[in-house]
Amino acid sequence: MTNSNYYSVPSISQMEEWARVQTELKSKLIETDDLKFTKTIKEENGEQIVEFDELSYIGGVDLSFENNEENAIASLIVLKYPSLEVIYENFSSVKLSLPYIAGFLAFREVTPLLDLLRNLKKTNPDIFPQVIIVDGNGTLHPRRFGLASHLGVLANVPTIGVGKNFLQIDDGENLTMAHVKMAVKEKLKKGGDTYLLQGQSGVIWGAVCIKKRAQIYLRLINFIFYFLKAVRSLDNTTNPIFVSVGHRISLDTSIQIVLKCCRYRIPEPTRQADIRSREFIRNHTSDQSVQ
Repeated sequence: MTNSNYYSVPSISQMEEWARVQTELKSKLIETDDLKFTKTIKEENGEQIVEFDELSYIGGVDLSFENNEENAIASLIVLKYPSLEVIYENFSSVKLSLPYIAGFLAFREVTPLLDLLRNLKKTNPDIFPQVIIVDGNGTLHPRRFGLASHLGVLANVPTIGVGKNFLQIDDGENLTMAHVKMAVKEKLKKGGDTYLLQGQSGVIWGAVCIKKRAQIYLRLINFIFYFLKAVRSLDNTTNPIFVSVGHRISLDTSIQIVLKCCRYRIPEPTRQADIRSREFIRNHTSDQSVQ
């Protein structure tokens, strides 16, 4: 049964303190590539092809909730790149003491995610992810320091923020919900297209993207059916994602990695973290934790 009084509702002074902490931690934020792998750009048929050399492991983190907003399962998934095969998963049961408050998600969710990362580094350091995709924003945040940035700075790992919905920013009409919806419709015509979210101040807060998707084609050759998989742009996609810098990575590289991880709308690391944590809830609702 859900108890309506389980949350400790923060005071205004508490939220002011959180904002101060965010500002202090943001001084350590790195918005350029500080990575343990390299990016190369090649020309192929008149198009630029981006490849990531020595990138082997990508992480995904998420929180899924049980029957209320108090009990959650934090998940950490590691995928092998470029196959996107899941090679590691771990979950932790969490009892949250704070409600969701826009702009302060990290103070509710970052601790269990940090614990999962620390456990992985201790038990399986050889597969610790070289970059982590977070279900939550990074610099696309009122103080340019959302959950993805908070986690990245505290764990000192490269992180990318990916949101499913637009968080409106107070930086001119270009970053209003209405303008962004119009821009998505007008600017994003096919899979792989991106639109930079630039405010009146000139600051680029993030980008809105449409995925590239794997399609299955059927070819009849000599009466034998062959199934061929090819990556192509999926035109007329209406559900974009919002990508922003987390920590120790540029926006350009963030976008390229996210698009390479998208088999569906959501990049595979966070998609798998969501799917598997929900499956864990179905199978272990009575358990307290798994390490």
